[in-house]
Amino acid sequence: MSKRKDKRQTAALFSTITQRTNRVDGDDDAVAGDTTPGHDQNPLSDAVLAQSKELAPLIMAPDQATRELTKMKKFRFQLLHQWMVTELAPCRMADVGGGKGLLAYLFQQSGWAATVIDPIQQGLPDKYKDMATAKQMRIPPTASVPRIDRPFTPSMAADFDILVAMHAHGCNIQMIDAAAHYGRSVILLPCCIIQEPIIPPPGTHWIQCVVDYALQQALSIRPFRLNFKGQNIGLYLQPKGR
Repeated sequence: MSKRKDKRQTAALFSTITQRTNRVDGDDDAVAGDTTPGHDQNPLSDAVLAQSKELAPLIMAPDQATRELTKMKKFRFQLLHQWMVTELAPCRMADVGGGKGLLAYLFQQSGWAATVIDPIQQGLPDKYKDMATAKQMRIPPTASVPRIDRPFTPSMAADFDILVAMHAHGCNIQMIDAAAHYGRSVILLPCCIIQEPIIPPPGTHWIQCVVDYALQQALSIRPFRLNFKGQNIGLYLQPKGR
C-alpha cells in the first residue's frame, strides 16, 4: 500500500470513528484532535512551540507536511505524554504493556503516580530524545518506575484512576471491560487484533470494532490523533456522566 493511500485510509477511518461517537453521544461539536477541515486544533503549550519550531505540531493538522511524520515517530511516547498532561490532571496511571517504562517515567517527571504493567521485566532506557530540543536526555541509572510484572487483568484497574495502552497486544478489550466495571478512564492507541477475544465482522476495521465494543459498554469516547507515522489514532474512554 502506498504511503498516500495509507494516509487517506487512516484519515477516512478517523472521520468514521469521530462521526460514530458523535452520533451516539449526541454531540455535534468538534472533538479534540479532530483533523477535519474547520475544526480547531488543541494548541501546544507556548514553551513547546517556542522551542520546537522545526518540529510538527502535537496534534495532526489537515495540511501537515508528510516529511515531518518520520521525524516525529521517535517521539510517540513524548507526544502521548504531552497530550495527556495538557488535557488531564495528574492522577494514578497504569501504563499497560509499558515495556521499558519510558512513558511512565515521563509521567513521573510531571508529578503523576505512574506504574508499568507488563509481564516482561525490563529496565528503563538510559536515555531518550527530548521533543522540544531534539537533544538526548539521560535517565539517571538510579531512576526506576513501579512495575507489576504480570499480564493485565481487569481487577488491576481498581488501584488506578486511568489506564493507558499504546500499541499493546491482547489487552484492549480487557481494559474496556475494566473501565466499565470499575468506572475508570482509559486511553487506547489500539494496534491490531492479536490475542483479543473478539473478531471484527467482515469489512470492519479493528479500531472501529474496538469503538463499537466500548459503546456497547456505555462508555463515552473521544477520538484524537497524534502526529507520528503509523497507527496514531487514540481513544479516550470514560464512563458516561463523568
